[in-house]
Amino acid sequence: SLPHAPLSLLLLAPSPVPHSKQDWLFLTRFCFLTDFGRLDFRFRYQKSRCCQNILLYFDDSSQWPAVYKKPDKDCYQKEAVLRPENNQVINLTTRYTWSGCVVEGEGDEEVLSCVGGRSFRSVRERWWYIALSKCGGEGLQLEYEMKLTNGQSFWTQHFSADEFGILETDITFLVIFSLVFILSCYFAYNLKGRQLLHTTYKMFMTAAGVEVVSLLFHCIYWGLYARDGVGNGSLKIMGEARISHSGSVKLSIYMTVYTVTYIILFIYEAEFFDPGEVLYAYDSPAGYGLMGLQLLAYVWFCYAVLISLKHYPEKQPFYIPFFTAYTLWFFAVPVMALIANFGIPRWAREKIVNGIQLGIHLYAHIVFLAITRPSAANKNFPYHVRTSQIGILLSSPKAGVASESFPHHAYGNSSFLGDSQPNFTELFSIQSRNSEHKIITTTADLSSPTFPPLPPPMPPRLVAHSPPPPPRLSSHFTEYFSMQGGGGVGTKA
Repeated sequence: SLPHAPLSLLLLAPSPVPHSKQDWLFLTRFCFLTDFGRLDFRFRYQKSRCCQNILLYFDDSSQWPAVYKKPDKDCYQKEAVLRPENNQVINLTTRYTWSGCVVEGEGDEEVLSCVGGRSFRSVRERWWYIALSKCGGEGLQLEYEMKLTNGQSFWTQHFSADEFGILETDITFLVIFSLVFILSCYFAYNLKGRQLLHTTYKMFMTAAGVEVVSLLFHCIYWGLYARDGVGNGSLKIMGEARISHSGSVKLSIYMTVYTVTYIILFIYEAEFFDPGEVLYAYDSPAGYGLMGLQLLAYVWFCYAVLISLKHYPEKQPFYIPFFTAYTLWFFAVPVMALIANFGIPRWAREKIVNGIQLGIHLYAHIVFLAITRPSAANKNFPYHVRTSQIGILLSSPKAGVASESFPHHAYGNSSFLGDSQPNFTELFSIQSRNSEHKIITTTADLSSPTFPPLPPPMPPRLVAHSPPPPPRLSSHFTEYFSMQGGGGVGTKA
């Protein structure tokens, strides 16, 4: 069967149509503007296989939907829906002047070479579907080149009307996401200095970085496509806190199933995507599968949030806005697909859906960036356990359940010192004899305006050679020593 050509078709080398016993075949589709649509073609086939026709259908319900994948209609019936007065049939013979056909070669080697073009004008942007027919013959076989364009502008010439604005939109979002990624790196630098750069934030940075790379590949692809109408398909393809061990296993299983399912749907879309019926990704069974995966991920999201709130109810100031914001994000794609399928004209869906989808991605990144910013004004700042504490707490004999082993602490940035004050907070661990970890925290209180009283005088020595007394602290700051062992007992000096 004939391989389907891309949406905006510009075949620089002749594309052969393998010998097919079918007498009617779909070639490609394109959405033309009202006054600037143009089709330029070149067809070659043996004269002995005469005569073949180019059929031009538009998206009216009496035309393309009435013939495509209608097994009850034969070739003649599919041709009968066309209107001769609209010049929708191009007969590839020398008898039809507008086909531009001439005979080349001699004897059995004679071929018909047809070079011509056709302009498209309509009351609105329309989808046009190009098919090939030879009713009552022994099948189809030819070579062809087609160039379908919309005007002469760099931004529109090789683009189908439903793709207008995609390149400009991708460039705009590439700049915005690059700024988001740079800002996240700056926040990460501050968090690392405070030992608060957790895995969740690193995952967010990775997601933002991948989004930038994806948009970069898309911009390069569409830029090449705008230049020559072909592009590089490979570029487009390239462009599409610590938990417990059991939680890691569950998440790994889910991500494995999610990834495998996504790959299967991606391959299905690549192999079985029918441009005669499907106009954009979510208008197909593969798209419905992707929406199903999105809803399945939402179930996991709800479960994770509820478990976190169960163990840490004081974290509600963070998790309630977080859950609300990302509930909207999870349902945005299915709602967008429903609106696109039933409320957006078919010729405008791809460009509108592309913009909405990038906007949804930007919303997800901006929200997370805002609620995790390391600023004293951010009362919902989510992190309070320092990264140097995690391994110690999880390895404690009483840390049987990872989610319950972390200290409870209200969210917020109240513990952050201002930029004008140095932070002398130090955190380290000591291995005790009974193999239990102890956490020693030394905090210098810089807010006290007065100096501490001098220690009492030392008693006189009774033995001449007794060991010298321990040196006094020379610091002018109050010191607080907290030693948390197996029993969690603290001592003050």
